Amino acid sequence: MPKRILQGRVTSDKNDQTVTVLVERRYKHPLLHKTVRSSKKYRAHDANNQFKIGDTVRIAECAPVSKTKRWTVLTDEAASA
Repeated sequence: MPKRILQGRVTSDKNDQTVTVLVERRYKHPLLHKTVRSSKKYRAHDANNQFKIGDTVRIAECAPVSKTKRWTVLTDEAASA
């Protein structure tokens, strides 16, 4: 099964080796035909603490790292590949 890759903005980097990423998706409402924005926060593993608040990052699914972390931040090398 392929791993999902999402793009979002870092909203918190206070915890060690963890960033909180806000991922926003847009879709058309089925009845009103209006563009709706919905967002969700994911906690992602950042091993080197290199990402700060406001950075745009890509996150990928991974095996559980802790109780709440199921995602890992793709590094610049992995994002360009």
